[in-house]
Amino acid sequence: MSGPSGSVERIGADFFERWGRSQGLTVRAPRPDDGLFDSLEALRGPSFDPSSVHPLIAAFYTRTAGFDLRIESRWSGPFRAVGWLVSRLFARRLAQLNMPLSDRELSGGVESRLVKLCDARGEVCHVGWVRTTKERGLPVFVGRYGTARLPNHPDPCIQVTFPLPNGNAIVLLRPRVEPDGGLTLVSDGKRLGDPGFYFTVQARPGSAWVRYVRTMKEQLTLWVEGRTVRGRHRFRVFGLPFMEFTYTITGKSTSACAPTALADEAPHPDTRALQRVRDVAASR
Repeated sequence: MSGPSGSVERIGADFFERWGRSQGLTVRAPRPDDGLFDSLEALRGPSFDPSSVHPLIAAFYTRTAGFDLRIESRWSGPFRAVGWLVSRLFARRLAQLNMPLSDRELSGGVESRLVKLCDARGEVCHVGWVRTTKERGLPVFVGRYGTARLPNHPDPCIQVTFPLPNGNAIVLLRPRVEPDGGLTLVSDGKRLGDPGFYFTVQARPGSAWVRYVRTMKEQLTLWVEGRTVRGRHRFRVFGLPFMEFTYTITGKSTSACAPTALADEAPHPDTRALQRVRDVAASR
C-alpha cells in the first residue's frame, strides 16, 4: 500500500518528472508503443484469465500511447454542485483530479501521456499516466498504474495511485472478463484488505495513516464495437450514483494500434458469435 505523494503546493502534469528526480530516477524517452502494462498476464489469477480479454482491449492496456481517448462526463443531480465546489476550491489549485463538470470542458479533447521512470539499472519501476484537457491544459487525472495483491482477494488487482498533498488516494480494482471479451474493473470491497478506495497520509518517513473508504465505489467496463473500444465508468458514494464517464478509444492513425494495423488480429470468439446473432436478428 505505497505510492508517490505530493507537496502541499501542487501536483501538476509534470508531477512524475519532479517526483522521479527526487527519488533518483530517470525518465525514459517516450516510445510510440508504450503501455500501462507490459502484459495483462500480470493480472492472471484463479478467477481471471487474461487470454480471454478481447485483443483490442488488451492492446489498449499494453500499447496505450498508440490510442486516442475521448471522454464525456455526466454528473447526477445535486452532486454536480459538490463537484463544482471541489473543483474551484481544491482541484484546480492542486492541478489534480479536475473532474470535468460538462462536456464543454472536454470539447477540445484529452491529451494522454505516459511517463516511465527507471532505476539506476534502466529498468522501469513506475508508470505514470497523465491526462490533461487539450484546450486549457488542466490535469484531469495524474496517476501511477501498477498491480498489487490483497490479502482478501485471490487475484492480482490493478492499483491506481493519485498523488495528493502529503499522501495519496489509491484505488484497487479487481478485473473480470465479460462473455464477449470485455473487461470490467470493480472496486467493491467492504473492509481493509479488499479491493476498493484507500486514502493515505504520510505520518513520518516509512509509515503512513491508511483509511479504507467503504462508501466510495467505482466500476469501469470496456467493450469493443467494430474497431473501437467503448467504456463506461461509474462512480457511487453511499450507494448513490454521482458521476459517470463514457470513453471512446481509437487507435492513432500513425501507430501500430491504428484500425488498419489491428484489423488482422483475431476477434474474440464470443464476439464473433454475438455478431452472428445480431446478423440473424437483423435479417428477420
